[in-house]
Amino acid sequence: MKKLIKGGTIVTSADTYKADILVESGKIVAIANNLSDADAEVIYATGQYVLPGMIDEHTHVESPFGGTITAPWKTESVAAAVGGTTTIVDFALQTPGESLQAGVNTWKERAHGQSAIDYGFHIGVTDLHSETIREIPTLVEKGIPTLKLFMAYKGDLMIEDSTLYETLEAAKEVGALVMVHAENGSVIDLLQKKCLENGQTEPYYHAVSRPIEVETEATSRAIAIAEIVGAPLFIVHVSGEEPAERIREAKAKGLPIYAETCPHYLFLTTEELKKPNFEGAKYVCSPPLRDSKHHEALWNALQDGTLQAIGSDHCAFNFKGQKELGMGDFTKIPNGGNGIEHRLTLLYTYGVTKGRMTINQMVDLLATTPAKVMGLYPEKGTIAVGADADLVIFNPNERKTISHVTSYQGLDYDMFEGFDITGVVKDVFLRGKQIVKDSKYVGTLGDGNFQMRKPFGLCYKGVATVEKAKAEV
Repeated sequence: MKKLIKGGTIVTSADTYKADILVESGKIVAIANNLSDADAEVIYATGQYVLPGMIDEHTHVESPFGGTITAPWKTESVAAAVGGTTTIVDFALQTPGESLQAGVNTWKERAHGQSAIDYGFHIGVTDLHSETIREIPTLVEKGIPTLKLFMAYKGDLMIEDSTLYETLEAAKEVGALVMVHAENGSVIDLLQKKCLENGQTEPYYHAVSRPIEVETEATSRAIAIAEIVGAPLFIVHVSGEEPAERIREAKAKGLPIYAETCPHYLFLTTEELKKPNFEGAKYVCSPPLRDSKHHEALWNALQDGTLQAIGSDHCAFNFKGQKELGMGDFTKIPNGGNGIEHRLTLLYTYGVTKGRMTINQMVDLLATTPAKVMGLYPEKGTIAVGADADLVIFNPNERKTISHVTSYQGLDYDMFEGFDITGVVKDVFLRGKQIVKDSKYVGTLGDGNFQMRKPFGLCYKGVATVEKAKAEV
């Protein structure tokens, strides 16, 4: 059935204006004032913003880690929907000894029929050899043009620098984008052992063993390797000032380096890790939370374009039975936290209303640029005729307080417990179907479809610029 959204204020990354939106067959077919259609269901958005569906380029749903597994698609995709996110790009990990395609198949099976929203996958490369390199073009043809490598987690996910080089080289040939978790895994491994030898087993020592310097060093190294190859690079979950500065310097040189941060690095600190009764384990993530001085540096990096996105890095483990696995040894605490449900409202409350960004910048960081970088634009990430009708009606005046009791995510705690929020997601449409009504999920698991993403995204414009400059020298 057609839908007509009337009276709202449309917000894109570039414009804010009042208009009506007509939706038919999952697409936006008209945007104008005073639209009417006798066959359409009318939804009134008077006094509210109409935003494009948010895109979260960084999630870990139903993902194994440390002998356990994160919360499933049936809860986390619903939490995303209620939070205004209509598409996520999740990480499918290659099992060492298996093909990249096998990893994708496993994740597709988990998501199929269980997702409330649209989804795609990055492939996490853990075991690179000649056969897996040959798989990369095929994966790109199948709609997976992004790969992730880990410079951390020695003995498990960590790759060698040569693997990063070879992956960047192979990816560049077919327009794929390489993403990196930038921390020096070898130094972390050494520091973890030193902490444990000294009896330092509490959650706080997770941060002590992963100082900002190990992130800064790995960030610099990854950028250098990408520069040698002449390939674009996307650095995930930047946690503080120094790695952000290395990225800023690279961009000043004209290098096609892109990066994101996450809500927990903007709003939480290492003090959370000191909470008594092992409560600090709830806040163990990698890179770790930093001192509050890094908050302003990250806001500045978002404002000046050093960082182009804010992903949730949603990697949700329960406290009971999962985070507790690390009691007595912080290295056994499953790494990760939540954010998939609160990303939009947190950024509106503490970004837009505090004057740290405009609402258009927020849309750009949470929807438009992720769509462009991840090969989803212009079908997603914007409000335009011909785009998917992924739409969010957002009430900027309603208030609430975050609580794990009222959240949809499948967790027994919330990293943002007690945060006061101004601005609430009221209604959400996925390709024209209403899946959230009056802040309640009304969709059906399986509404979400796998998204075929395109190669040669936004990051490759930078590659062309750099190569042209080199040719002119």
